[in-house]
Amino acid sequence: MNKLEEEYEEIQPKIYAFFYAKTGNQATAQDLCHDTFYEACKNITSFNGVSTLSTWMFSIAVNLLKKHYRKNKYQRSLMQKLSLMPETEINTLEELAEIKEDTKKLLYHISKLEDSAREIVLLRIYGELSFAEIGVLIGKSENYARVTFHRLKLKIQKAMELTL
Repeated sequence: MNKLEEEYEEIQPKIYAFFYAKTGNQATAQDLCHDTFYEACKNITSFNGVSTLSTWMFSIAVNLLKKHYRKNKYQRSLMQKLSLMPETEINTLEELAEIKEDTKKLLYHISKLEDSAREIVLLRIYGELSFAEIGVLIGKSENYARVTFHRLKLKIQKAMELTL
């Protein structure tokens, strides 16, 4: 397996999760993920190594998502439709229902954030990007991304405690 294939195996699930979290639709997420890698392969000569390959790929992904929103006049309220299954083992239907309910609450509170704040949370959680990579993508410092994410996490935790 060459270097590009190894990078693909590592980055593809993160980019797919990012698109799925943003769109709430598997087919759309798969299409956008495919388009991201197509654009990356087509424009690989423009990758100058200033950032990591992952950051470069996510910048392509973010631009494609913006283009998708413009093209389809997409409603951002789809966050509530997203239902992610955790990787933990589930033994009963009650546990499954509880996990789904907690996930829906979390996603509801994330969807209530401003666009820029929501972007930081989604890139960190679903994209699994470092704060340095997030900083590059949003045009801010690593420290800004770290502090903002921490504050947003506390805000979401407080909001979830109030809804219990």
